[in-house]
Amino acid sequence: MNTIEIKIQVEYRLINELSDSDRELIEAAKKATDNSYSPYSHFRVGAALRLSDGRIVIGANQENAAFPSGLCAERSAIFAAQSNWPEQSIESIAIAARNENGFVAVPVSPCGSCRQVMLEMEERYKHPIRVLLYGTQGVHVINSVKDLLPLCFVDANMR
Repeated sequence: MNTIEIKIQVEYRLINELSDSDRELIEAAKKATDNSYSPYSHFRVGAALRLSDGRIVIGANQENAAFPSGLCAERSAIFAAQSNWPEQSIESIAIAARNENGFVAVPVSPCGSCRQVMLEMEERYKHPIRVLLYGTQGVHVINSVKDLLPLCFVDANMR
């Protein structure tokens, strides 16, 4: 038997330790929570991604009484970007969430479906996506989606 050890690096930074560009993206994600339609969970999630041309695209979670019919903020933003600017790779994505008490203290991370879609974008453009997870106490900075999904399934696995 062999053991595989998987290590990832996650930076933890205070908001003022981030670049202006990263802070701008986080502010866009926070603002995107205003566009959330979350009458059931009351958990508002916003995502903002920066494309290779510098453009920022936002998304917000959208719930539905038929729960599988909703969509997460991350995929909402990614699909909007891919539908409108498919020639642009995604450089980074920021995710922010708030409940009825305000923005969460500890950053939330993307669900499995969102991680898989984000990974597909890394694979499609052969370019890592930097992930910024916002919490009022600090920001998790991850340099590639592969760090969020280390034993990933990609197109090459089917060959």
